[in-house]
Amino acid sequence: MINEGNLSTLLPLLIFMGFMVAIGFWVRRQNAGKNFVQSYFIGNHDLGGFVLAMTTVATYSSVSSFVGGPGMAWQIGFGWVYMAVVQVTAIFLVLGIFGKRVAMLSRRFDAVTVVDIIRERFQSDGLAAMAAFIIVLFFCGTMTAQFVGGAKLFATVTGYSYEMGLLLFGLVVVLYTSIGGFRAVAITDTCCAIMMMVGIALLLYYVLEAGGGYAAIMENIHLNHPEMLEPLSGGHMPVGLYLTQWILVGICTIALPQSVVRGISYKDTKSLHKAMLIGTVVVGFMNIGVNFTGILAHGVLTGPLEGYGGVDYIIPKTIVAALPPALVGFAIIGPLAASISTISGLLIVASSAIVKDVYLHHAQKHGRTVTGCQLRRLSTAATAVIGVIVFCIALTPPSLIWLINMFAFGGLETAFFWTLLLGLFWRRANRLGAILSMGGGTIAYCLTQGLGFKFMGLHQITIGITVSLAFFLLGAYLGKPQEAKVLQVFFPESHDPDPKDWGMEKEPCPLGGGQKYLTK
Repeated sequence: MINEGNLSTLLPLLIFMGFMVAIGFWVRRQNAGKNFVQSYFIGNHDLGGFVLAMTTVATYSSVSSFVGGPGMAWQIGFGWVYMAVVQVTAIFLVLGIFGKRVAMLSRRFDAVTVVDIIRERFQSDGLAAMAAFIIVLFFCGTMTAQFVGGAKLFATVTGYSYEMGLLLFGLVVVLYTSIGGFRAVAITDTCCAIMMMVGIALLLYYVLEAGGGYAAIMENIHLNHPEMLEPLSGGHMPVGLYLTQWILVGICTIALPQSVVRGISYKDTKSLHKAMLIGTVVVGFMNIGVNFTGILAHGVLTGPLEGYGGVDYIIPKTIVAALPPALVGFAIIGPLAASISTISGLLIVASSAIVKDVYLHHAQKHGRTVTGCQLRRLSTAATAVIGVIVFCIALTPPSLIWLINMFAFGGLETAFFWTLLLGLFWRRANRLGAILSMGGGTIAYCLTQGLGFKFMGLHQITIGITVSLAFFLLGAYLGKPQEAKVLQVFFPESHDPDPKDWGMEKEPCPLGGGQKYLTK
């Protein structure tokens, strides 16, 4: 067991976090003199395939994927793995469906955020403000879950306090994100994704060794928990749960703003295709590997769940019990990297929603000039303030991290799924439909969550996404059609330009970002 406050366990994590901060300062120096909005929020459209894949995977794979998810797999069995495997398609779908579309549109009118694209498509500042508010609101919920999950893991494995873990990696992630912006997030996400894969491989090896091998562990499960081998897990994984979870963590994740914005940042089509393949392989290895390890942890933790403090503590206690003390410090870097990478990715999008989508747009609309220096200070301050607010909320930790994460996922998906999908691929989509869909669907989702109401026992995402679609169609057929000049930009009659010509059809916009049409 680890003694209270084991410094040797903490040291590898401190080195890793120091490296993350160094990357933030290095990126800031590299971006000196460049267009601040473009460099800080989307990395100057310059991400290659490998980095694009890794940053998308790292942002998508939160701490619940490494703590709450495997803990549920330990409790439920293979049914949880069968449910979670749908996530393997997430990166391929989000980049395949939205990647090239948002990349080409963003270069037509200098958009740097998902909200920029929504504002231009529907010509509505009110809808854009609503989208920005929803992003910040649900991102705070997701980030709280990441802070809590990371700090619980830190405290359980190192022996130091929960508050110290929260302070340590909270300060680090807020610092390097505030300093380096999107490019720092992308590079550190790549490092985090690599460490996640190393951590999973390390934990899987030692869990198998501690449990006496795969055959011995499976024999133990077969004798003591035979229901874990069934797809429905003895009633713990009903068909309805499969359906709603496939919607919640599979199909609808293609519209998560933190993932869609990655499509704005890549360099060329070759990078996109490379990222789709690499990302699918990596997320498949991580998702299946970590949940499978949660099941195999029965060979290490053989007592009842109550004795371990709940599902959120299964993986932390498995790390302590199975790994040699000298490797524990390295093993926790992977799960904590999942928390760090998700927080940083959400922070930069939340900051852009406040500074770029609300403040900068309002200032330019009223003819006020905002200098690059002012934007830098505001963006850094907004990122830091959001991080501090979430940090304070996490000081009183809620339980069941994966439930918090799923609630935030559902809210974002309800708000953005039909708005982005229909808005970018259906000419008839209009302003009224988008406003009704985003507002009405989100309210319906939150109300049913708050009241605990479910339709036929299904997760509330089914209500939210259905109400959202119904409102969109109602508005599309009753509301005023979108202006012809808007449709010409989003659905041009001629073929789109070759990727090498992206950005050549518009005038430069010094501050960036979707304030007006800039096509010739």
